[in-house]
Amino acid sequence: MGHGSAGLRRLAHEVAKFGAVGALGTVVNFGVSNLLWHLTSLQAVRANVIATVVAIGVNYLGFRYFTYRDRDKSARTKELSLFLAFSAVGLVIENGILYAAIYGFGWDSSLQRNIFKVVGIGLGTLFRFWSYRSWVFKALPAHDAVADAESILEEAETAEAHRPKPEARVS
Repeated sequence: MGHGSAGLRRLAHEVAKFGAVGALGTVVNFGVSNLLWHLTSLQAVRANVIATVVAIGVNYLGFRYFTYRDRDKSARTKELSLFLAFSAVGLVIENGILYAAIYGFGWDSSLQRNIFKVVGIGLGTLFRFWSYRSWVFKALPAHDAVADAESILEEAETAEAHRPKPEARVS
């Protein structure tokens, strides 16, 4: 069972790093949306869409350069396109819930907006975590990882072969 527990540890580490980036994105999202709600005359959902887009930008940088910095970087354009597509779905989930609360049920106080923003972010985050790790920031294929490990071993062996040997003492 040792192999399974190592995989579980890696997943827990990934979830923690994803959560740290997500927490920062959430703070940005709430900060921007509440500033726009209180300082502008933008409609609530429009202001929230702007806040979500700003948070998506912060999150991409955090995921690429912190959470998934060890993942395959060879297809950045495809990665960014997929990230934006899945982020857009998350944006629709988050803002759809806020829209339904405000326009469907009339729940439009500052507290109610923030409560439904939490619900929307929560559901959007579950979707984003699954989609980002499955499709956007993919692990290096196993054969690439093996090739990388083999080249590291070869470099170590070459370095060892070229190291000066201690002189044998003749008695």
